Amino acid sequence: MNTRTLPGPTVPSVQVIERVFDLIDILASTESSMSLKDISAAAGLHPSTTHRILNDLVIGRYVDRAQPGTYRLGMRLLELGNVVKGRLNVRDAALGPMRALHDVIEQPVNLSVRQGDEIIYIERAYSERSGMQVVRAIGGRAPLHLTSVGKLFLAHDGVQQVRNYALRTGLPGHTVNSIREPAALERALSVVQQHGFATDNEELELGVRCLAVGVYDDQSHLVAGLSISAPSGRMDDRWLTVLRATAESISHSLGHTGMA
Repeated sequence: MNTRTLPGPTVPSVQVIERVFDLIDILASTESSMSLKDISAAAGLHPSTTHRILNDLVIGRYVDRAQPGTYRLGMRLLELGNVVKGRLNVRDAALGPMRALHDVIEQPVNLSVRQGDEIIYIERAYSERSGMQVVRAIGGRAPLHLTSVGKLFLAHDGVQQVRNYALRTGLPGHTVNSIREPAALERALSVVQQHGFATDNEELELGVRCLAVGVYDDQSHLVAGLSISAPSGRMDDRWLTVLRATAESISHSLGHTGMA
């Protein structure tokens, strides 16, 4: 396995900007207003320095002075947050992390979303180093029950919804490994729910295995699946750790802060 690591966070080069970030994070850590004394202590700053920075943030409406000597986050942050949220989409948030993950594992990395009873591939990071042809082009579709990402979405449906899907589609198979029986599908989805990831063991294409985890938005809704495709003999279960980390990074970019 390639041992290169994903890029880590950086530190602001201007000290006052770093202090501004620290104060905003401190105020975000509690739902109630905080006193100047408590904020200064948490930031490790002299009260006069903290007071000066907070006053500038109050002028910009990034911080509100709830009452004399106490502070809380301001509405300007909500306004800006809504602007950012409106500009974000999962493909834009995912593309950079997907490329970084591909650089580590040197296998195709796929981003897929659900559309009805199918998944649709909306982005992919791959190169000739992967040693395999891309099975589905961007824009390609596949039945939910035959793919690792599709199983993630089905695992978030209720039992009756899954049974309706099986009845509606007839669970068509593509290979000898394809799930064709409703009971087998329900067992597979139970495993997905238990472990938080899904697999495709040559169920869509012979010779190709996939491993997938979910991408979540700020409302903890499953909005996409991130998957690794590899020749069956090359799939490495140790990739699950870095795949999870990448999906969590993308989810964080979409505003997700809790557990899926």
